[in-house]
Amino acid sequence: MDSSATDRFDTSRFEASRNRLASLAYRMLGSAADAEDAVQDAFLRWQAADRQQIKVPEAWLIKVVTNLCLDRLRSAQARRERTVGAWLPEPLLDGDPMLGPADTVEQRETVSLAVLTLLERLSPLERAVYLLREAFSYRHAEIAEILDITESASQQHLHRARRRITAARRRGADEVDPASARRIVEEFLAAASSGRTERLVALLTDDATAISDGAGLTDTLLQYDTPQRIAAVARAGFTPTPAKRRLAGGTPAIHYALVNGAPAILFAVGDQVVGAVTFDITNGKIATVRGIAAPTRLARLTEAWPKHEPDPPLITQW
Repeated sequence: MDSSATDRFDTSRFEASRNRLASLAYRMLGSAADAEDAVQDAFLRWQAADRQQIKVPEAWLIKVVTNLCLDRLRSAQARRERTVGAWLPEPLLDGDPMLGPADTVEQRETVSLAVLTLLERLSPLERAVYLLREAFSYRHAEIAEILDITESASQQHLHRARRRITAARRRGADEVDPASARRIVEEFLAAASSGRTERLVALLTDDATAISDGAGLTDTLLQYDTPQRIAAVARAGFTPTPAKRRLAGGTPAIHYALVNGAPAILFAVGDQVVGAVTFDITNGKIATVRGIAAPTRLARLTEAWPKHEPDPPLITQW
């Protein structure tokens, strides 16, 4: 095989692993853009490596991507970004290959916005062990090889990570029946749009929380921690005004969608998603509301939207 044919063959071997690498990097970093950068860096290292000496390409690539993500999480820039109160995981439209694998409950949970947020409480190494085990089913011997640690250390990191995630996760936050989830979100939209504060409060858990990036206009996230405050903010936020339409670049249609496996409302002007509101539902009520409008956080979702076939909008012209 000549060198050009070898390069094509080796490139195809990398491409066969691309989606798996990207889904690992997305879980590690919570950002599709950063995940794509990590995968591209891995490709450059793959091209520069003596590939004849790589016995198991996928294992080699997983190790490279994991360590690139760890370097990113440990960097001073990442620490600043994630500690100033301005970080949110980037939402992805269901069907995005970065959300795979999704065969088990555990795999689906690791890509939920709720768990991606909770992963911030773990050290980078704990996060890597947790994801390699829970999302990708690697054995501790394999994880030890990927991270250059002992099997015992891998087991200890997993135990600590599981304990922290379990302690922080809301009780009763099981997978929600899709029809029930949609009904609750539609009720929320109807109540917010009509200004029915009491109905909004009734849809929220007693310890509900909300977080917003302030329509993408603030560097610090806005957080609310009582049902009454969340209801007041939702009522104000869902009331259309000429200023909001100017900010959105037009009159949005409001669609129901699934984002990271959870129910969401998307504001779309043509092919552009200009806002997303996601919901975590616990025991038939809304436990967490996230409002996201910063274009950088919606870039990949917007890219996927024109290829998506949504249901008819819940509100045609907001």
